[in-house]
Amino acid sequence: MKKKLLGILMLGLASMGATAEAQRITIISANDTHSAIKPADDGMGGLLRQKALIDSVRRADKNVVAVHAGDAVQGTVYFSMFRGELEYALHDSIGYDYCVLGNHEFDNGIEELAQRYKNVKARKLSANYDFASTPLDGMYVPYDIRRYGDKRIAFMGINLEPKGMIADKNVTGLVFNNAKTVALKLSEYLKTTGLADYVVMISHIGYRDEDSDTDYTIVQESRYIDMVIGGHSHTLINKGDKSHFVKNADGRPIPVCQAGRYGKYVTKTYFDLADGSTEYELLPVDARYDAAVAQNTALLEWLKPYDEKVDKVMHNRIATTTCEMLNTEVKHLSNFVCDAVTDIIASRWGKVDFAIMNRGGIRQSLPKGDISEGMITSMLPFDNRLTVLRIKGSDLLDAFEVMAGRKGDAVSKAIEVKMTKDKKVEWAKINGKKLNPEATYTMVTVDYLANGGDYMVPLTRAERLFEDDVPYGGLVLEYVKQLDAQGKLIDPEGNQRMHF
Repeated sequence: MKKKLLGILMLGLASMGATAEAQRITIISANDTHSAIKPADDGMGGLLRQKALIDSVRRADKNVVAVHAGDAVQGTVYFSMFRGELEYALHDSIGYDYCVLGNHEFDNGIEELAQRYKNVKARKLSANYDFASTPLDGMYVPYDIRRYGDKRIAFMGINLEPKGMIADKNVTGLVFNNAKTVALKLSEYLKTTGLADYVVMISHIGYRDEDSDTDYTIVQESRYIDMVIGGHSHTLINKGDKSHFVKNADGRPIPVCQAGRYGKYVTKTYFDLADGSTEYELLPVDARYDAAVAQNTALLEWLKPYDEKVDKVMHNRIATTTCEMLNTEVKHLSNFVCDAVTDIIASRWGKVDFAIMNRGGIRQSLPKGDISEGMITSMLPFDNRLTVLRIKGSDLLDAFEVMAGRKGDAVSKAIEVKMTKDKKVEWAKINGKKLNPEATYTMVTVDYLANGGDYMVPLTRAERLFEDDVPYGGLVLEYVKQLDAQGKLIDPEGNQRMHF
């Protein structure tokens, strides 16, 4: 580890950023924008508005550093159709100075990511990913130093543990070094050697999680990090929130910034170069910037052919629902997806006992009434394949406890589980019968979970009977179309199948 860390430190020496005179700088950041090219249904967000906002900040202040803390992609039909082409081009148009990788940047695999990323203009930061054996080799530096008068600020990038979060096949060759260890050692090195007066950590590891290293735990043990710009947990940290400051190992309050998700807000921090103090606010990305967007005719003209293709699928009605189906609940929508998958696999392989899907893979809610092709495509955007497993009852019980740790996942109608307050299985039934730990069951899931994704390690102990060769989102799309052709409405069960 010492040899690897020395290499990280020395690599950063070659990277020196802009030089300028300033008494303070303005750091503006976004995170987890998730392909939200256009405003959401609530009227918030949109990358073109975000550009207008950041442009306005730059007009008022010449010393601006713009940062994106990961997960620029995945979440709307724009990514499903164009695979990141728009998002990265728009980020160049916005003019980010620094960016770090989120887990969803890897959704189309590391080779395609490298092709998309090689032309991204922002300085790419990662101190704890070793890309030497990947197509991303040479694109990243662990930190970058910007000089303002006699003060130097180091920006360093810290990334999450891929195992359990990113499909193994999508990160082939990538070596992960512990986030906390690298962040603490690198920040100490930067400050104690005199390379930097201040250290800003740009991370995609989440604000706080008792089971993993996060911004919160790293700051608690640090003496040398002066500010954190984070992502991944979709935490919306407002001015005055207790979560904005975390006390470090010396008891000093360190500002931690994060702007929620979908680009509905950006953070803006005045950083005083004299004493390291900060002034923080959260800026809404809303309709006040529409006039500026309308004046950017060149950008709108560039976007027009993409919009036309997206509008075509978003307005192509394919079915009707009887109720609103929210992906934030473990009820209607998750029930529908699992029951649909159970029906689908019966025709492609054979009858199974039940289905388990990850709720995190269901990316969009569905409204009551007419739904379109684009809504289904956006709802199930991942390139996952249906996989049939034969699993022992004891391993299934372990899987249920993993699911309980994130307050439930999507399960089909055959399953009913009661969990205790400490996230243990009180009882479980399969098709109305008590689950037998010694029995075996056939189940359908997706390859991501079967391979241990979302920490579903118990599923890796099962026997793999079948893996489909097409993305299952397209199969669900055809299933929905067939329901409509038969005159049937989408009418999901509204009961919760995992009880807490």
